[in-house]
Amino acid sequence: MGFLSKFFGKRSKADLEEQLPVVHIADDDERMNWAIEKAIATLHYFQDNLLQPDPVQQYFSVKVLIDDGVNREHLWLTSPSFDDEGNLYGIVGNKPVYVNSVAVNQKIGIDPRFISDWMIIEDGRLIGGYTIRAIRDGKPVQEWAEFDRQIGLYIDEGIDYFAHDFSTPEGAILCLEDAYDEQDIDKAVDCKNFVEEARLLLMKMNDIFSGNDILHTTADILRTSFIKSLETDGFPVFRDLRRAFPYRKKITDQLYLITEVCIFPDGGKRTHQIYTFKGEDGWRVLNLVQ
Repeated sequence: MGFLSKFFGKRSKADLEEQLPVVHIADDDERMNWAIEKAIATLHYFQDNLLQPDPVQQYFSVKVLIDDGVNREHLWLTSPSFDDEGNLYGIVGNKPVYVNSVAVNQKIGIDPRFISDWMIIEDGRLIGGYTIRAIRDGKPVQEWAEFDRQIGLYIDEGIDYFAHDFSTPEGAILCLEDAYDEQDIDKAVDCKNFVEEARLLLMKMNDIFSGNDILHTTADILRTSFIKSLETDGFPVFRDLRRAFPYRKKITDQLYLITEVCIFPDGGKRTHQIYTFKGEDGWRVLNLVQ
């Protein structure tokens, strides 16, 4: 019996909703803003599975921003559904603290632009729930177990379902890892930006250069080295690994440092920090930082 099955055996789903944290989110809270951005970028997974739930998916909920004209509050909606126009409907699962326009157990409809999080309990594991994770991450590590116990959820790294495309830094990383699994060198090369990788390398070496000659020469060397490494050493394998992206550090508007956690079937973990760069054709992967 899974964790949540045992949980629901002793307490109702309403108890879970009552325990989910309701907090005021400051506009400049970087951790929480990233959590909301991540939830929006991965909402497609929630919507797809809500239409055709897997038997191991035991619970669905969506968090939305409610604005009553005076106060704003993020609340969880249970029994969620979307109509053909994409509008969201659900039952308010938390007792509001700040807003007066809605009440607990009230069914409401809301524009999907106001979605700030989603969660699925999948085989006893929390999937999504990014704002919950942000609240937890803001606490000392020694308090995490008690936090999990109080809200009645099992929280690990989870799985992050970013679209495998170049619209996000994480999606670009997933595209590169797909290319590795397919052993497709051309596809892998297309996932990289060697010019920006060269620029970053030269900056780290404190190399002052004028013109683009040294930059493009270095980029060509990096590209050749990358291809040779794949031909000689083979392709890394990411198939069957769970992947989570717990942290994103903004260096500039176009340069982000992404933390990726790969979880092996036996429970082992490997963590990478990966630079990504956004150019005219979307995000691309730079070098790994060991």
